[in-house]
Amino acid sequence: MERLWSPWRLAYVTGASAETAGCVFCNASEARAAGADDLVLFRGRTCFAVLNLYPYNSGHLMVAPHRHVGSLHATTPAEREELMHLTRHAEMALLEAYTPQGFNVGINLGRSAGAGVLDHLHVHVVPRWNGDTNFMTVAAETRVLPEDLQESRKRLRPIFERLSQERS
Repeated sequence: MERLWSPWRLAYVTGASAETAGCVFCNASEARAAGADDLVLFRGRTCFAVLNLYPYNSGHLMVAPHRHVGSLHATTPAEREELMHLTRHAEMALLEAYTPQGFNVGINLGRSAGAGVLDHLHVHVVPRWNGDTNFMTVAAETRVLPEDLQESRKRLRPIFERLSQERS
């Protein structure tokens, strides 16, 4: 039998969550001040883009406000504008870096809608390819990802920086 190792998922599968470690998005937003080498790809005035620590596919990222806010109706006009602007940049960066054949872009509001982090709004941007799901997801609830998160970060961060400098 072959083994697939994914030690980074231990906290997720054992139930460690944002409630026990603080808000994952607030922690990522504040990592700049600590100078941490994190998974944040770009920091805007009101929002930021970050790789998903538990991705569905290589390149799966999220866009979230810096402010701890749990719904679209509670955001400011500036947050909504930058949230969509960075989501657009996420699509452009992923197209350039990975040439996917499609995307899932979504917001899960509330536990019944599938939200894993309930109180901090975030947009998922997931690159998709024809045939990117396989028997592992169906039979073993396992995903096989061909790229390490740090490699994804190295690939995407410079593209986000360049896009932020270009007029859009």
